[in-house]
Amino acid sequence: MKILLVNKYFYRKGGAETYFFDLAEGLRALGHEVAFFSMQHPNNEDSYWSKYFVSEKDYVGKISAFRQAKEAATLIYSFEAKRKFEALLEEFKPDVIHLNNVHRQLTLSILDAPYLKRHHVPVVYTAHDYILLCPAYTMVNGHGKVCDLCLNRRFKHALDNTCVKGSKAKSALAMMEAEFLKWHKSYDKIDLIIAPSEFMKRKLEEGGYAGRVVAMQNFLTTSQMEMAQKVVNTHKFEDEAAGQHPYFLFFGRLSKEKGILTLVQAFLKAAGLRSASSSPRAEQSEVEGSHPVLPSNWNLHIVGDGPERQAVERMINSAGAEAQSRIKLLGYKTGKDLQREVGNARFSVLCSEWRENMPYSGLESLAAQTPVIGANIGGLTELIKEGENGLGFLPQNIVSLANALLSAVNIKKDNYAQMQQRSAAYINRRCKQDGYVSSLEKRYQSVLVRESE
Repeated sequence: MKILLVNKYFYRKGGAETYFFDLAEGLRALGHEVAFFSMQHPNNEDSYWSKYFVSEKDYVGKISAFRQAKEAATLIYSFEAKRKFEALLEEFKPDVIHLNNVHRQLTLSILDAPYLKRHHVPVVYTAHDYILLCPAYTMVNGHGKVCDLCLNRRFKHALDNTCVKGSKAKSALAMMEAEFLKWHKSYDKIDLIIAPSEFMKRKLEEGGYAGRVVAMQNFLTTSQMEMAQKVVNTHKFEDEAAGQHPYFLFFGRLSKEKGILTLVQAFLKAAGLRSASSSPRAEQSEVEGSHPVLPSNWNLHIVGDGPERQAVERMINSAGAEAQSRIKLLGYKTGKDLQREVGNARFSVLCSEWRENMPYSGLESLAAQTPVIGANIGGLTELIKEGENGLGFLPQNIVSLANALLSAVNIKKDNYAQMQQRSAAYINRRCKQDGYVSSLEKRYQSVLVRESE
């Protein structure tokens, strides 16, 4: 088969791009021919198909107001993207088109390419977020609360609640985009939607996409799994006895929706420390029991960067010298450096405050036999099995997370070893690349058959 993969970024920016490139690798391994459509960017990987990529668009960076206004005009519909996509289609002649993140920089205008009307090429879409249901992507409103209002496809709620980055202007633009796509019937041109979690599948069905959605959990490549196995630390309790400091690990984007501020406050609370910048939520109730505290040798490692880094630094500094020594901001890491950090952690923490889908950080952690402490929200409830490969807690709840950290510390050595084994078993059973791509191949065949009938 000839498969055209589409994603607005052509470098490893986040989870969607990890999926995009790893899927290409898996499809090629099965003998399929793969082409790409994306956006120009200085960080892009090399590709023969880059001659068709659209010009770079920046709606949030430091650019002039004139350029922002000019580029915002192409946010909803891009004639450039439609024209260049048509040229690529004429050369490559795909059997299947597989969309990933395309909104705003590429837009769904590409599905109006005349070639598609003549040849009826089936279109598959992997939903990496909730953009089909929510103009703000996250199903979190402007007040920081999880929200279902736009499931009725009346997107004015996004403007009423200022859901996009606290800006009325950006919320209005996102609302107009969603209303245009509904009016233009852009989503009717998608034959199959892949949801990486059962939770997302249910939400998409509630939002009007029933009959076109299948759940397929994200996967790890063979090389990712092999790298994870190489750095697995099966002697973590012995390391602690030898003077090593056990630690909880957060790795990912330092942003509010990822819950990084909640995690830092929860760690400080569990450790018996206090930050002057702590949220009032931290004082709503006490940690369960008779004020237990984390042992003084337990630390928190934070890997990554993002808009909340300075807020995290202020919170740590205001809590004093002990907090500064126990909470380590390690910056951005990749490859072996990141895998080593994951493999040596006692637990990783997924503290998302939006309906997280199926994050690669969770998969990579379990592959390295590092159990996960995760919020009971979205697809995380499918990834983390209480007491088997991790522990759960109430999202956006500092006390609940602090209690989970304390519970993790008290897990006995034998029980922890069983959690490690179950973590690896979960990945081997459900997240192998070859199994995912073989299943996807069958999905491609099914939509091809429907188009030919």
